[in-house]
Amino acid sequence: MAHGKKYREALGKMDANKHYSLTEASELVKATSTSKFDGSVEIHLNLGIDVTQAEQQLRSTVSLPHGTGKTVRVIAIVSEDKVKEAKAAGAMEAGADELIEKIEKGWLDFDVAVATPDMMKNLAKVARQLGQAGLMPNPKSGTVTPDIVAKIGEVIKGQVEFRNDKLGNLHNVVGKTSFSADQIKENAAAYLKAVNEKRPATIKGNFINSITLCPTMGPGIKVTVNETLSAL
Repeated sequence: MAHGKKYREALGKMDANKHYSLTEASELVKATSTSKFDGSVEIHLNLGIDVTQAEQQLRSTVSLPHGTGKTVRVIAIVSEDKVKEAKAAGAMEAGADELIEKIEKGWLDFDVAVATPDMMKNLAKVARQLGQAGLMPNPKSGTVTPDIVAKIGEVIKGQVEFRNDKLGNLHNVVGKTSFSADQIKENAAAYLKAVNEKRPATIKGNFINSITLCPTMGPGIKVTVNETLSAL
């Protein structure tokens, strides 16, 4: 399929075969966005992991210094005595069995679910439903915690979860095209540092094979790997 005029113009501002520094890529991702709306800035990594090995699966979180630019809808599965503080911290919904029943009936209009450890047994009935939607609270991602107020605050301020797919790739949003180039760079650097720190001990050779930045609508920009990682 042929690309449109705006996309071709965006390609003209860069060299599709060149690998750019993170600074250059952060500037280009703004210049090559073709959307009329405030698009997202995405980061895509290909990892040198063996996805068949459990110890090489990646799942964790990182707090971006400038957030994602997106309003995050958080719900909290907590006992009734914690509902008030969870809502005060910013949860759009908080509760126990009634909230779980609402989810069981098909309600999934939220972005992140957090829960206290004592409520995990109650979530068993909707575990498959939440899991298929990528919304099940999990200790590895930090969404199961006794300090529910702090976790809600972190998520709302710009904490994102990264988790490799079946092909060993990571895909996340690290900002908006309306962000300054410096903000995009700082968010991307924080993300890359967090991922690199989770390198499995059993990995031999390269851990991060490729880094690409791209706007919601626009071409992908290849980023130098070794130079970028050494500067973190």
